[in-house]
Amino acid sequence: MSGAFDDAIAAVVPTDARAAAEAAAHHDRLTKPRGALGRLEPLGGQLAAIAGVSPPPLPSPVAVAVFAGDHGVLAQGVTPWPAEVTAQMVANFCAGGAAVNVLAAPVSAPVTVVDVGVASDLDDHPALLRRKVRRGTGDIAVEPAMTADEARAALDVGAEVAASLVAAGARCLVTGDMGIGNTTPSAALIAALCGHVPADVTGRGTGIDDETLGRKVSAVERAIARASRAGDLDDPVRALASLGGLEIAALAGFIAGGAAARVPVVVDGVIALAAAVVAHAVNPDVTAYLVAGHRSTEPGAAAALAHLGLVPLLDLGLRLGEGTGALLAVPLVQAAARVLADMATFDSAGVTEKG
Repeated sequence: MSGAFDDAIAAVVPTDARAAAEAAAHHDRLTKPRGALGRLEPLGGQLAAIAGVSPPPLPSPVAVAVFAGDHGVLAQGVTPWPAEVTAQMVANFCAGGAAVNVLAAPVSAPVTVVDVGVASDLDDHPALLRRKVRRGTGDIAVEPAMTADEARAALDVGAEVAASLVAAGARCLVTGDMGIGNTTPSAALIAALCGHVPADVTGRGTGIDDETLGRKVSAVERAIARASRAGDLDDPVRALASLGGLEIAALAGFIAGGAAARVPVVVDGVIALAAAVVAHAVNPDVTAYLVAGHRSTEPGAAAALAHLGLVPLLDLGLRLGEGTGALLAVPLVQAAARVLADMATFDSAGVTEKG
């Protein structure tokens, strides 16, 4: 029996090239030199292709989902932050005190927090969805992160959350994440699925020192070697189960669910991009629905962006996660749609075109 993720993946279709071409032609009739709005012009075409109509509808309302999970690889000393910070930050999200809450407010995006794999118990809160698959992952340096069934359960959680948010009216989804240590499994997935040497895609995360970075690179190398010996890298879901995280799996499902619903999904930093790489490996058509919000300082983010063929809208030196960079990019995504819908053409404005 298929689950929500399989159903979403099967429902993803190529975006509408004709609508994109109509948007491009319309841009050439607007009261500006051709190409003068730079990256906003192909972004508008992408939005038209996603919606199947030009001009595209405004990508609003916006909804952000923050998926949270813990990681057994902390046992390898990959970060100085203790695991309990994950649960503490989930409480902060629910209370409205985190950066993601502050940056979601200007675009009127409600923040839904999803416990898909936090190791500790969490207090009830209206903003918290309890979808725990298991209490944290295994230590990927020495064992699989989770079973294949657990990975699929987390993928289903993400797809279900995306579908419910769209059913409630969202027309643009934003990825968010929380999980102390989660840049380590993200680096492992990106290295394995994008064909990179671990040292080239493993970064400093929250700002670790050289000694900690060395342990982190070693953990990623051992994880990939273990997964390769087990034959886990031959299938993206098995790779996810072996190397990933519960929140990464849920994000991959969330991305697939957004694409199935034909709404743009604005992806954040390296955690979301690792999830996008997994979703892309299952169905490459998913990628056309993704907008890269920003370029994280993590080297794995650059590798994943190149692998997916995505060009980020912003480059602000961010490395926070939570969905912050994606939320900062949302006004640009909306501006791209507004230009196509509201800007006058040369004919309608009575403006003479160049000879």
